[in-house]
Amino acid sequence: MRKVTVIPGDGIGPEVTRAALEVLRAVDAPLEITEAGMGLACYKETGSYLPQATLDRLEESDAALFGAITSPVTYDASYRSPLLHLRKAFDLYANIRPVRRWHPSIGLVDLDVIIVRENTEGMYTGVEREDGEGVVTERRITRRACQRIVDKAIEVCRAEGRRSVTCVHKSNVLRRSDGMFREIFRERMKDSGLEARDLLVDAAAAAMVLQPNKLECLVTLNLYGDILSDEAAALTGGLGFAPSVNLGDRFALFEPTHGSAPDIAGQDRANPVAAILSAAMMLRYLDLAPMAERIERSVTATLGRGIRTADAGGKMGTREFTTRLIEVLGTL
Repeated sequence: MRKVTVIPGDGIGPEVTRAALEVLRAVDAPLEITEAGMGLACYKETGSYLPQATLDRLEESDAALFGAITSPVTYDASYRSPLLHLRKAFDLYANIRPVRRWHPSIGLVDLDVIIVRENTEGMYTGVEREDGEGVVTERRITRRACQRIVDKAIEVCRAEGRRSVTCVHKSNVLRRSDGMFREIFRERMKDSGLEARDLLVDAAAAAMVLQPNKLECLVTLNLYGDILSDEAAALTGGLGFAPSVNLGDRFALFEPTHGSAPDIAGQDRANPVAAILSAAMMLRYLDLAPMAERIERSVTATLGRGIRTADAGGKMGTREFTTRLIEVLGTL
């Protein structure tokens, strides 16, 4: 039996992870599930945003399912994002975000793309300093990180039966760093059997709207991937439909791409689909693909029957939507 740690987090995190767990129980997923703390609520309770006990629990787990966390509103020099800490501690170097339109009446564009984003470097080093005139942020790009994120994109494309990978960069301005990334992409793609394309990041943002059928898989650096994946989600129905995984070679943390949405926390208004789809991704990672496919089919069927939360034009709350989805699941 696989060991999974659930980190509900803050805001709507506990609500959507609860929904995902109900769906996992409905498919009888053979998982040993334990819970751990992380985030602002955890800090208020324990004095730590990421307790050592949580790190120890994750070390013993095969995977984790995470909700969302709330960052401090005011600047705190001692604060370090616990999620970025986990990415570094477990070397979760690939952030994979599959984005698709789950029903023709939801979203604006028929986009079906996988965004493979480097997850440990770039603008998210967290190293900043004041220089008298302002603030300098260090941006670090290494050959090793570029090589393995391109290799991961190739692996993902082959597994999904996709034919092309598009490198997204800004090498016309950042000639050395993004130029190196683009060169490495071309080198690694030579014998892949896949078509290699590349786009400037602004052109890629436009292509999602104007030529979505030409994009199958994007591989890109940290900040670009963060922004483009949110754009892709908005075009296909919103962040409530966007799952993701922070993936390393020995561990993976699955999470919806939306934030903690504290303005609607506790109001039974959150869309749990992204968390449910993240749980399905986790099942596939744990070699339980038939269960994952069944959950994904239930999402399509549920939305097709007009069963939706408010963000998708419906009237249902989190709990009722989850109950109805599980009812549909039972018919598949």
